[in-house]
Amino acid sequence: MTTIDMHTHYVPRGWPHLQQSAGGGDDWPWLRIESEREATVMIRSQEFRRVQSQCWDADARLADMDADGVDIQAVSPTPVFFSYARPADQALKVARIFNDLALEICAPAPHRFLPFCQVPLQDTDAACAELDRCLAAGHVGVEIGNHVGDRDLDDEGIIAFLQHCAHVGAPVFVHPWDMPSAPRLDRWMAQWLTGMPAETHLSILSLILSGAFDRLPEALQLCFAHGGGSFPFWLGRMDNAWHQRPDVVGTSQRPPSHYVNRFCVDTVVFDERALRLLVETMGAERVMLGSDYPYPLGERPVGNLVRKATFLNEDERRLILGGNAARLLNLQTAVMET
Repeated sequence: MTTIDMHTHYVPRGWPHLQQSAGGGDDWPWLRIESEREATVMIRSQEFRRVQSQCWDADARLADMDADGVDIQAVSPTPVFFSYARPADQALKVARIFNDLALEICAPAPHRFLPFCQVPLQDTDAACAELDRCLAAGHVGVEIGNHVGDRDLDDEGIIAFLQHCAHVGAPVFVHPWDMPSAPRLDRWMAQWLTGMPAETHLSILSLILSGAFDRLPEALQLCFAHGGGSFPFWLGRMDNAWHQRPDVVGTSQRPPSHYVNRFCVDTVVFDERALRLLVETMGAERVMLGSDYPYPLGERPVGNLVRKATFLNEDERRLILGGNAARLLNLQTAVMET
């Protein structure tokens, strides 16, 4: 059984000075190196996230993968680097820097690390061009944030980008980011504990109720992080609203539950009861292993929840641990041979 972790991140051990490379103000992320194994991503003088060598060191990642029984990682950017709020030309320069660094991080084990790129999603043409450049260079897919300012995934420009992803066969990993800040959310990690699930839920709903899924090609391969957020739990409420108030609830041709076969979700839910709901709602063929490695809120050992889940049969377990991701990544042959 090949095990594929669809939700991991990287941070390079340093990058060019972004104000000099891309322009703009002095609030670009930078890395404060503290030792060979530790560093902190900074925004000006504020700490954003402490990171360790697993973020950039292939050997450290491989050691953890071997310890956890993970064969392949999809390696995605850390969303703080997306730069969607900046002018598109600046975001493109930053995307190119980090996309090229991602290839360097993954190069020591190309059959085990599958890099996903980032794009300047605020500019459709630039995003499509950067995706094409990255696919030619060795990336296998793209990670996008779940919104660009007030533009959600049903925005016409983002829909055009998603249509391009379907055309070129690039899987899309959607990660929540840029959660609202408010006094009630700025304590207890509430932005991460409530904001992230809500952001993901909202963006899935935008694709459904706007009618975007009715227009997007079925060939589009979408995977949403963190188990789809709160979407699976509230699917019944959404269906009820669609039936009871069709005058105000969206323009989709069918109720929300009709569209669960149009996207996948990862397993970053941490509890067997939540995983059971996820599988019962989405179907075992639409759920795939994710960990949020190497960050502290991720799962370790990776895949422990799926391997120990008492309600899964072995066929379902095999699909979730690797088979579904292999299909999304077009790795069926390699997985079957393994």
